[in-house]
Amino acid sequence: MDLQDFLVQGEGSEQDKKDAWNLFQEAYEHQMKGELEEAVNHYKRSIKTHPTAEAYTFLGWTYSFMGKLDEAIEECHRAIEVDPEFGNPYNDIGVYLIEKDQFDEAIPWFEKAMQAKRYESPAFPHLNLGRVYERKGQWDRAIECYKKALALNPNYALAKRALGRLISMLN
Repeated sequence: MDLQDFLVQGEGSEQDKKDAWNLFQEAYEHQMKGELEEAVNHYKRSIKTHPTAEAYTFLGWTYSFMGKLDEAIEECHRAIEVDPEFGNPYNDIGVYLIEKDQFDEAIPWFEKAMQAKRYESPAFPHLNLGRVYERKGQWDRAIECYKKALALNPNYALAKRALGRLISMLN
């Protein structure tokens, strides 16, 4: 994602969008350093300046690092309200539901992520859906999902490992 994504989203002045972008970048830097409270504060300031689906999604991601899965899910729902075509929050809700051992509830979120028109990493929901099917003992469906993830991204190491692990387990 770059400044252009922020500049085309929603109404607001160009300056507000640029300020929101700068706050978003600062938030991400704090998040990557493990400074989660600072990241939350910066994401919230970015959203207040100019709300974007990305800022809500990344705020949710930060909450997930803090173990606040319900808050993370809420932020993803806000992201979807801002931009229903953005795939990340659908996938992220599914991941958070997996973390809450709510496997069946996660499935439709991954399916929605797969249908999203704007998603830089479309292989992710296929891998995650495979994880659900694997946990449920539905091996064939899991293998199919892992293969689809690899078809979308042949270099996706997690999908390669998951597929290899599952196939070797079944042999």
